[in-house]
Amino acid sequence: MSRKLELLAPGGDVEAIKAAIVAGANAVYCGLDVFNARNRASNLSFDELTGILRLAHEHGCEVFLTLNIVLLEHEIKSIAKLLNQLVNTSVDGIIVQDLAMFDLVKKYFPTLDVHASTQLTTHNEGQIKFLAKLGASRVNLSRELNIEEVKSLTAVAHEHDVLTEVFVHGSLCIAFSGQCYSTSVSAGNSGNRGRCSQACRDEYEETEVGNKYPLNLKDNSAYFDLPELVDAKVDSLKVEGRIKGSHYVYTVIDNWRKNINKFIESGDLLEDDSNLHKVFNRDFTNSFLTGNLTKDMFIDNPRDHSVTHAVEKSNAIDVVQIHDVKAELNAAKDNLGEELREKIQDLDISKLPLSIAFKAQLDSPLKVVVATSKEIFELESTSLLMAAGEKSITPKELEKRFKGVSNSDYEFSGYDFSQVDEGLILPFKELSDLKDQIAYRLNGNKAVIKHVELPKLAQKPKVEQQPKLSMLIADIADLKICDATDADIYFKLPESFRRNDKTYINIFSENPRLIPWFPAVLIGKDYNEAVKFLEEVKPARIVTNNTGIAYKAYEMGIEWVAGPFMNTTNSHALITLKEEFNCAGAFISNEINQGQMKHIRRPENFKLLYSIYHPILLMTSRQCFFQQTVGCNKRAIEAGCMIKCEKATTITNMKGVSFAVDKQKGGYPSIYNHEQFLNMDVVNDLSDLFDEFFIDLTNIGGGSKEQADIVELATHFEALVKGETAVQEALYSMVPINTHNQYVKGL
Repeated sequence: MSRKLELLAPGGDVEAIKAAIVAGANAVYCGLDVFNARNRASNLSFDELTGILRLAHEHGCEVFLTLNIVLLEHEIKSIAKLLNQLVNTSVDGIIVQDLAMFDLVKKYFPTLDVHASTQLTTHNEGQIKFLAKLGASRVNLSRELNIEEVKSLTAVAHEHDVLTEVFVHGSLCIAFSGQCYSTSVSAGNSGNRGRCSQACRDEYEETEVGNKYPLNLKDNSAYFDLPELVDAKVDSLKVEGRIKGSHYVYTVIDNWRKNINKFIESGDLLEDDSNLHKVFNRDFTNSFLTGNLTKDMFIDNPRDHSVTHAVEKSNAIDVVQIHDVKAELNAAKDNLGEELREKIQDLDISKLPLSIAFKAQLDSPLKVVVATSKEIFELESTSLLMAAGEKSITPKELEKRFKGVSNSDYEFSGYDFSQVDEGLILPFKELSDLKDQIAYRLNGNKAVIKHVELPKLAQKPKVEQQPKLSMLIADIADLKICDATDADIYFKLPESFRRNDKTYINIFSENPRLIPWFPAVLIGKDYNEAVKFLEEVKPARIVTNNTGIAYKAYEMGIEWVAGPFMNTTNSHALITLKEEFNCAGAFISNEINQGQMKHIRRPENFKLLYSIYHPILLMTSRQCFFQQTVGCNKRAIEAGCMIKCEKATTITNMKGVSFAVDKQKGGYPSIYNHEQFLNMDVVNDLSDLFDEFFIDLTNIGGGSKEQADIVELATHFEALVKGETAVQEALYSMVPINTHNQYVKGL
């Protein structure tokens, strides 16, 4: 595995990609108008992509295509069609979120290089191993990690021939990527489908400490942290910004390129980052990377900070001074824009013209002359042309035989048959051979990979003919539920553990009926403690929302089920889990609707599960929501905050809707919807699909809502799953503020 320090630029449209190329990017990442996680970017057509590939490679720049969304069952055929096209391009890699893509590429399109998106929330070494086994050649590490965590994970990645990317500039999400459902819940605009509506940038009613934008983080900039990133052996420095324009991309990439070059040449950094402040920004922070999580990471304004920065830097006070500063900033932007226009004006991604001429004379080989704007080459048949009997090689026959020889790089301008004599014949196999040779040359001297049809998947039998009920608790006080039901009881483990603490080991040792439930995020020592738990308890089976724990369970031979926060939405993701990691079952994502679920095909002896009642998680963060809402006496998040803090409050949007902000002991700060998810329709609609229906009795995120009696709830849900519809009225009464909107809307 070769490694270099790569500067990876965003490319939301053709002009932005050209800007990245002339500014000195080593690689760009861009999306098509389908299947990518930035649908608000202009994105590219397939023809534009092929032109970009040619242009970028002429300038020594690689191109990675973003296909980083979860896929719906009916889209598998379309994504396979696209992959069939991509294998015959020179694309340098595809960036994916959905585990289905690993199955498809490994089996049917193995020449494609696969990168794991930030949407896969990669933050522990088990996840690196999980993705390495799937065939990922690089991973984009979670942007919440500090430099020591980045360094440690990069070392693990390199041991498994995997490269690492780190976001070094651009917008920051306050939520863990891949674990934000805020706009999915409210409007069906899922971040897992590239349609995030940025609820974290919204205005809310003023909080107790005076903030109107309590979730709005400053932008990320690790400009002066380059030496630490180099020391950590990070392979790729990634700039966010596919919805930004060419001016932004050019400015940021140009400044980063100059900084990298100076550091490589002299070991020193540029002292001035002022140009970075001249394009869109929300002011800058590097606090995730330094691990200094303070309230200074936030800014109470989601709009462009460039003018404010210029005014503050110039100490402008009166109206005239501020006007002059703004004029100077606008002039600087105009100058940069003109500089960019001059540099990219001659960069062309138009298709290359292609023509084919034939020469056919008696007792001579058939000659085919192929001409493009780049080259002219001639091929000829092995056999000599002979006088024909009834059927001869006519221009019409040649046109038919050579149809489709071109690829998307070329604009076919026509055939020339002026030197084709009449009444001649040649073995038709040789015509096919000539066509293949032309296709080979036009494909960069690579054999054209033939189209692959995916086999139709069969629906395997359910594991449980009659769906069962399972439930989740998180407090030993709720163990009383064990005496009231025969259902499977999952016990939620925390996201943070005290070192060498035996509390949870003892709980499971004393209550062998409990099944461990692992959270989605486990970083550093918390992942290590979770692994210790597995090794000491050795449970018969687990549910995990974290792929690192999934990998460890697979290694240990523990039966495991993929939890709801692994965002599973299609059959090929299930196949990946089953075939690669011996997974026993998976929760189907609550983001998809009935129609999107019903055609999912299960692997052999594989359970499908679905949550019918739970608090609706909107987002989880490594930052502290309380600094900006009710305030906190601590200046920064400390090691003990995760373990000790159990604050709760609410934030209210400008429509008057309040959301619970909850922090359980041992958990990350999280925000929950004001409604709880309650879906009784699915029990009737899809009992033939699901083996298990699940209810969450933890009351985490319940806010000020009165907690229902969990034994009574469990009893009613058990009756519902057994077909007793009369209990629905009682359940609606016990859970009065509810929704199953996602089941109706879907993705």
